[in-house]
Amino acid sequence: MNKIKLSLKTLVSSYEKKDNQVTIISNDVKYVDRVLNTPLSAEHYDFLKDIVKYVGVTTNFREVVDYFKTPAGETPAGFKVQYELTENNVLRVDLVRDITFDKNGARRPTKVLFSADSANPYEIVSIKDMLANLTCNPGIIYDLFINNPKANVGNKFKTRDEVMQEIGNILGPGCDISVELNNPFSDSINELLEEAARFKEMLSKYRVVIKVPHTGPVNAENVNELLTGDKKFQRPYDSGSTKDKLRGHNLALLMHEHGYRVNFTLMFEPYQTALALQAKPYFINSFIRHRGMASKSIQTYLNDFKKDNDNKHLEALRTFFIDKDFLAPTGISTNLNDIKKTAERILKYRNYDNSEGMDDLDGVRHNLRVLRTSNLPDTKLIICSMEGEDNYPEIDKLLMEPEFSDMIDRVVITAEPEYLAKFTTTPQVVSYQRRFMNAANGQK
Repeated sequence: MNKIKLSLKTLVSSYEKKDNQVTIISNDVKYVDRVLNTPLSAEHYDFLKDIVKYVGVTTNFREVVDYFKTPAGETPAGFKVQYELTENNVLRVDLVRDITFDKNGARRPTKVLFSADSANPYEIVSIKDMLANLTCNPGIIYDLFINNPKANVGNKFKTRDEVMQEIGNILGPGCDISVELNNPFSDSINELLEEAARFKEMLSKYRVVIKVPHTGPVNAENVNELLTGDKKFQRPYDSGSTKDKLRGHNLALLMHEHGYRVNFTLMFEPYQTALALQAKPYFINSFIRHRGMASKSIQTYLNDFKKDNDNKHLEALRTFFIDKDFLAPTGISTNLNDIKKTAERILKYRNYDNSEGMDDLDGVRHNLRVLRTSNLPDTKLIICSMEGEDNYPEIDKLLMEPEFSDMIDRVVITAEPEYLAKFTTTPQVVSYQRRFMNAANGQK
């Protein structure tokens, strides 16, 4: 039986006796037709053939197909086919959201999925068919697009909602859209839920994912410190109340309880992961770029100090720590020996001197291990914030390591489309195109 191709159609047409025939519910025929060729395992076929009398679809199946105006004979990307055996021997076919699936219930070409960090509709068009997710935050929407004349050509788009609506129109049903609340520090639960509801209305309940950031010590009373003057936060990053530092977690849980999938973002250190998972997120994140750049800088300052034992290097490191928010501005008086110890502790934790972290991916490795042991089988890891010649190639190699072979389908790689496109080409592509085009030109 394992060598015989079985499908829902096999089940429907497997009886010759009229009184024992499996019948498609008349009102559901045009919907069931879309999934008749969906494979059935021999085990499922043997179980169903003596039980099922009727085949139909769920209300949700109808809603999904109709909402996305899916062409006849197809099911949309981003959904897997699932069966429900209901009363009166009815087998109902459902469509369950799952971005690992392409249209017609086929798996995407690779287990690892790709996402884009962009709010530029003109740029998204070229990569839309490769994406399983698109992620936006206020910086991407406003700084990189709406308020950027080079990107927002002719100032066509004036508001965030106009941009998101256009992106929703461009992206197909198979692509989730992660969008961040404008003010996660609002004290009004209704205001937060109303904003999420607007996103759901624009993008549909099937595609919308609400981005919720870790908040640390930032709250509604002190957030203006980040917006005015020197824009420096006037207290240490690990100060503040328990309530403030867990605000993001509780906001993520609030969104989860109201039926939203959550992209819990701003995860830079591995130690954030286990607590982040308590918020039941759909996505967690590993930010690569700035963490790796900081590690390199810290190591350089320490190496320079080791060479000549000149405190100017530790003084520069102290200034660096303030500039990058490792220390509050008041940290300018911190003892230089303490600065050195802090730097050494950071690099030790980040495994910067061994194979676990010398590629800046110790956080990714840790997050995949924690995710493997979690009780959240549908939660995925977004690897994000990358640049340069090495980040993506190193990630690509990491995912081929035997240890993570079982976790590849839990990974989403996201970057600016321009950065991802960089790794579609090599010098030899140009060399061979030169040869091919000259050969073809010679035949004219």
